[in-house]
Amino acid sequence: MSLQLLRFLFLSSIDVCVLTLDFLILCRNLLSWKSRDSTTNNNNNNREPEHPGAGGSSSTASSNWKLFGRTSIHQSPSVEKDDVSNDDVDDDCHRVNQRSNDCKTPRSRKSDDLVASSTTALILENRPLNLPAKAPEEELKHKLEYKQMVEAAKRRELKEAKLKKKHLQRQLKHEEQLSLASKIWNMEILPNWDSMRQCRKARELWWRGIPPSVRGKVWKLAIGNDLHVTPELYEICVCRAKDRIRMAAESISVSEDDVEAMTDKEGSVELIKLDVSRTFPQLCIFQKGGPYYDMLHSLLGAYVCYRPDVGYVQGMSFLAAVLILNLEVADAFICFANLLNQPCQLAFFRLDEPMMRSYFLTYEEFFCENMPILFEHFCSQNLSPDLYLIDWIYTLYSRSLPLDVASRVWDVYFRDGDEFLFRTALGILRRYEDLLLSMDFIHVAQFLTKLPEDMTAEPLFKCIESIRMVSEKRNFAQVLTTHTEAKLT
Repeated sequence: MSLQLLRFLFLSSIDVCVLTLDFLILCRNLLSWKSRDSTTNNNNNNREPEHPGAGGSSSTASSNWKLFGRTSIHQSPSVEKDDVSNDDVDDDCHRVNQRSNDCKTPRSRKSDDLVASSTTALILENRPLNLPAKAPEEELKHKLEYKQMVEAAKRRELKEAKLKKKHLQRQLKHEEQLSLASKIWNMEILPNWDSMRQCRKARELWWRGIPPSVRGKVWKLAIGNDLHVTPELYEICVCRAKDRIRMAAESISVSEDDVEAMTDKEGSVELIKLDVSRTFPQLCIFQKGGPYYDMLHSLLGAYVCYRPDVGYVQGMSFLAAVLILNLEVADAFICFANLLNQPCQLAFFRLDEPMMRSYFLTYEEFFCENMPILFEHFCSQNLSPDLYLIDWIYTLYSRSLPLDVASRVWDVYFRDGDEFLFRTALGILRRYEDLLLSMDFIHVAQFLTKLPEDMTAEPLFKCIESIRMVSEKRNFAQVLTTHTEAKLT
């Protein structure tokens, strides 16, 4: 009996505790409910008055921002009322919706809320309910700031779209011009090369730039083959170069004369390897493992065997690489051998100092004729042409200029000859004349050694076109002859 009484008292005390806990929870919920109601009413009083919508409904007081035509999910839908138009009912409905949103967990809110497309839209969000509401002036300021941000973004996008459209139109126009020029070269000029190469129409097309699709054919015809080099001779020279490389690597026993000659070739081969790896590194096709590495190495080795009196000189790899990019390897070797046999290239690559000096004096005469102020500035800084001109001549500007611009220079060089190389040098100086006048010796030398990488063809060729290659009624060839004869006497 006593056990049953104790059990009854124990269960009764548990029930009392449970009821007390429920009562406390209920009181806390009621207090927090009233606190939220008062805060909501205060916030509603601080906001702008609401305008009734269709059917007598009023817009909600929740955040009501809109970004790029999309409405936030915080915006409550309007409630149509058929017979009821009591403001108290509207307020009660708003409180219920507000409390239901407040009771949601963070995870559910994250899935329900609309993610803004831009963080700039956050300035239009109302503050949380536990913070003071925005003042009307501050809210208006935020709206104006957001509107300015959106307008600036739209203007920027419109400007970018216009530039992109303009660039696309210019590119399409250029492609159409190249297509039309290719047809003229293939159908009119190339079949009648001897009679058409110097006509006005061909010279104008030459100046505008030869289309890449026919550039190799035009270069091959323009360079010619006065040395009568054949593809078979190229293969023979390649085999000889490979044999000498193998003999040098294996270090087999030979006579003293062969050892001395082989040692010279070994050093030349090592120089070729070093130069090949530094040829157009941005293209990543002439370095070891690239598709044109062996081809370029073989061509340069073959030329060393073909012209041992010239051998290999640094800078030749750029000339050979440009030819390989536009011709088959055998044709590239034929053009390479004939190109280096031209008077200017032969004088520079054989280090013929008297002839090189004649070219420098000729260049300086036209430099003084076209840009006397810059010429005097260079003289005052003791800046001689050999400091920057040798590299330009050795590589025909293929290392100094962007590849597409250098190809344009090569086009006209094959039309006009050595004169155009020095005219191009003067055009580069004219292009940057104002900048060079403000530099001292060191900065001028550094600038001309490494020209700007963003140089484009059209501004440069306008400057080249403005250069007059006439001095005292004498053309380039006549001035060069004068200086050459003066050196011989």
